[in-house]
Amino acid sequence: MTAPLYNTEILRLAAETAQAVRLPEPHASVEKRSPICGSRVTVDIALGEDGHVAAIGMLVRACALGQASSALLARAVVGKTPAELAAASDTLTAWLAGEGDAPDWPGLTLFEPARPHSARHASIRLAFEAAAEAAAQAAGQRAAA
Repeated sequence: MTAPLYNTEILRLAAETAQAVRLPEPHASVEKRSPICGSRVTVDIALGEDGHVAAIGMLVRACALGQASSALLARAVVGKTPAELAAASDTLTAWLAGEGDAPDWPGLTLFEPARPHSARHASIRLAFEAAAEAAAQAAGQRAAA
């Protein structure tokens, strides 16, 4: 018997996004949308002087899987570099597709039951893709300044 796609922990994490707020002055913001289910996640990133993520803001309008993934991102993103976020996003995409090991990000193995359901992958990836893109934009703007 396989684990259920939606479980208590996913629903608990999904509820965390209700407290998410946007940053008033982010260095970059990116919105990602899943054309399959219509889920949308907007991520705001502010980088510290050291180039690491100092703050994150979000607006999450997604299914429970997208909300749970967003919550896991928010829990561990502060202190990460843009390169680490890009690597996490890429590794998550590959792992969901059955290629490679689970991402080195706290809690993401919770989505193991979703791996056979490719229609759910986009929603799970949204926050990570948006955060990676926003961090890269913020770093690029900082370098140009």
